[in-house]
Amino acid sequence: MKVGWSAKSLRSFKRLIRKNPQLRLAIEETLRQLAEDPFHPSLRTHKLKGDFAESWSCSIDYSYRIIFEFVRDIENEEEAVVLLNMGTHDEIY
Repeated sequence: MKVGWSAKSLRSFKRLIRKNPQLRLAIEETLRQLAEDPFHPSLRTHKLKGDFAESWSCSIDYSYRIIFEFVRDIENEEEAVVLLNMGTHDEIY
């Protein structure tokens, strides 16, 4: 499955890495796992409610999350993931 970045998710990724360089490896591993199997138990993927009703969340580690949406890739008609935001629970909700 392809993983795409929104402008906001790219900014939040850069901000996280600047503040916490040790998170880079964990984020990369989470994104790899998300591309392979978005519902792998280690990601703790779950559907969100309220203002984020169309979005999903997965865990980077205990403190950090990624918000994303499933979309249809127009080019090859496959499902893809678009990253929307990442950070601590309080930062992204």
